[in-house]
Amino acid sequence: MIPWLRDTEGFPPLELALREPNGLLCAGGELTSQRIVRAYIDGIFPWYSPGDPVLWWSPDPRMVLFPGEFRISRSLRKSLRKGNYRVCLDTRFEAVIEACAETFRPGQAGTWIVPEIRAAYVRLHELGYAHSVETWIDGRLAGGLYGLAIGKMFYGESMFAHVTDASKIAIAHLARFLDELGFGMIDCQMSTTHLASLGAREIPRDEFIRRLQALIVIPPLCGRWPADMAARAWERVREPEA
Repeated sequence: MIPWLRDTEGFPPLELALREPNGLLCAGGELTSQRIVRAYIDGIFPWYSPGDPVLWWSPDPRMVLFPGEFRISRSLRKSLRKGNYRVCLDTRFEAVIEACAETFRPGQAGTWIVPEIRAAYVRLHELGYAHSVETWIDGRLAGGLYGLAIGKMFYGESMFAHVTDASKIAIAHLARFLDELGFGMIDCQMSTTHLASLGAREIPRDEFIRRLQALIVIPPLCGRWPADMAARAWERVREPEA
């Protein structure tokens, strides 16, 4: 059994999270902006399927990407060198979260980005916490991702691609952009082979929380991010082959 969260209650200690399924901590509570931000500060995130109550998670180990460790594969390097794309920040947040929800993924019957999640994160974008990274090709939104920034910590939520490597182009620019700004970690939440191929790795939850607590207190880049900030790292991302 897991605790049921009342609207006025804080989250239970992370040590109470289940081992199976890994990280399930509690259920219930409203998806208010204040509660979601508090959850991320505590190393917790919401994740649930349509028809389920709100479920809150804190897995151990935790999948993270250190911005300076982003791995550019040979095929991605080739895509970056083409230069037939434009990367923007925060110009079409709602379109990005909608695409993340609606893009088909093999092995998944549906999406966890339910209408309540969409509405909650759009509100967080309006408040300056949630951000989108968009890859534009031939005038259309070809791929991207969204997540939250608190202090110098970025929490990745979801990505999509309608064109090969479009989401990888977005995260390549994001990783370099965050690295230059002194962000220390990107939370990837759950382990996947795709994330591992980009340089992400698992760390113990205790280490994740220690790093997180040090990063969230650093003064943030507040509000909506200027659209061209990731593109300024354009040439530095497209590194020459060794």
